[in-house]
Amino acid sequence: MDDPLELIRTLVGVTALAAVATAALWAFGVPHRFAPVYAIARGTVQLAFVALVLTGVISDARWVALVLVIMFGVALWTASRRVGRGIGTTVMVGVSMFFGIGTALAIVFVSGAIELTPRYALALGGIVIGGGMTVAGLAGRRFTEIVDDRWTEVEGWLALGATMRQATLGHARLAVRAALIPSLDQTKTTGLVTLPGAFVGAIFGGLSPLEAGRFQVVVLAAIMAAGSITAVVLAIGLGRLRVRPRPQE
Repeated sequence: MDDPLELIRTLVGVTALAAVATAALWAFGVPHRFAPVYAIARGTVQLAFVALVLTGVISDARWVALVLVIMFGVALWTASRRVGRGIGTTVMVGVSMFFGIGTALAIVFVSGAIELTPRYALALGGIVIGGGMTVAGLAGRRFTEIVDDRWTEVEGWLALGATMRQATLGHARLAVRAALIPSLDQTKTTGLVTLPGAFVGAIFGGLSPLEAGRFQVVVLAAIMAAGSITAVVLAIGLGRLRVRPRPQE
């Protein structure tokens, strides 16, 4: 952004949007009404930092690998906080995300759908890690809420001799389905309701609309695969719980 006036306009627009989001939550009495302001401010600082860092590392495979590891670590920390406290929960979330994200990226690059270069690895890896984080948080939180809400039903099954995994299997399936709804809706409406950032960015980067569309289809398929595996593996792991789970604030 070389034009100072353009920077000022951007700041004014972003500040106005954050203020509107906060005002809407405030008017309705929603808790944590300043969360949008915090999220936007934090995202701005992080993007500025990442932009500076990536300028020098985007073509170096070793640095790209390090950046992806850091991304995964932050995603794991964020998702596990949504699911529950404790090292056991963090491990389950980490294993589920690793399997889901790793499988999706391996299929994409091994099949040759997208060329394995540092640039593409960083772009696709970052997107898929973000998708896996969201699904893990949603699946884990929804599973906890459903089991907590229907705990008497779970206890009934346990009294009949069922294992905890058997008693919560139906709830786990509902949680997986709920966690995948945002990804499903995004995929189904792409091109009709939304133009994804990867598609628009690819066009702005010089790719033809056809090539950008091919890239976006691979991205959407990778997000769906990673999310499905992540949600299922996490639901299986959470099915081993020993006590009544409590939803996190």
